[in-house]
Amino acid sequence: MKSCPTCSKTYTDEHLSFCIEDGTPLVPVVAEDRTIPVAPRFNDDPKTSDRPDAAAYQPPSYVPPGGSNQRKIWPWILGIVGVLILAFAGLAVAVAIIVPRMVRNNTSSRQDQPVIVDDNVNANSNSNSNTKPNSNSSTSNENKTDKGNTDAPTDPDLVLAQLTNLEHEWTVANINADKKQLSKILADDYAGPGANGQVQGKAEYLKGIQRDASIQKWEFQNLKITLRGDRATLTGRLILRRQNQDMSYNFVDKFIWRDGRWQATGSEVTQNQDKLF
Repeated sequence: MKSCPTCSKTYTDEHLSFCIEDGTPLVPVVAEDRTIPVAPRFNDDPKTSDRPDAAAYQPPSYVPPGGSNQRKIWPWILGIVGVLILAFAGLAVAVAIIVPRMVRNNTSSRQDQPVIVDDNVNANSNSNSNTKPNSNSSTSNENKTDKGNTDAPTDPDLVLAQLTNLEHEWTVANINADKKQLSKILADDYAGPGANGQVQGKAEYLKGIQRDASIQKWEFQNLKITLRGDRATLTGRLILRRQNQDMSYNFVDKFIWRDGRWQATGSEVTQNQDKLF
């Protein structure tokens, strides 16, 4: 290859010696060395191993944007999540253990509480005997401790047993003219038959009562009860055996529940003319 030193035009024809443009003699073109020098690898040449610039070039590793931050944050996130999971698991285990134990303790404390049994109610419910009661014994219809706070019994069988006992106590008090006992049995608003068929109240009843030693035995028959809330009506037949004769009476006695006990509010008595014995 040749070139014109005047116009710098190059020619590839080896036989051409002059520039066809301006006639200037052509000069050969020296080819440039375009080879790329390759740097020796590190420590390949023992003579250049100690030179710091003789090390092979190593391009830096590519780090995506935000990659280093993600590697630092994720472990913390995973650690926090793990701690929360452990905390919730521990709380669930604690609840599963403590709550049943509290329930068992509460149930045990309730079972350990004493049960109070009213001896008066038991005595009345189990007493239905027609035998003569002892006038000196304590009555089964005494006032309760919490007066006015006790509801009237609703079991007809229990009320029948209570009023049967009360009828026996009433009979004994009439025979012995026990005004103290009669005052407990009769309500303040009591109204019953008096002399000459007239109605008398509690005061007149207590004033006119007298002891009757002629009665040897008595018996109640055909007792029936009608119960309406705190009021009860007892009907039946009373047979009195005296020394020389026996008398039979049909009666209707009315009662009310007050101050934790039954009290008589009224009485109707009719004598039977039938011969018993």
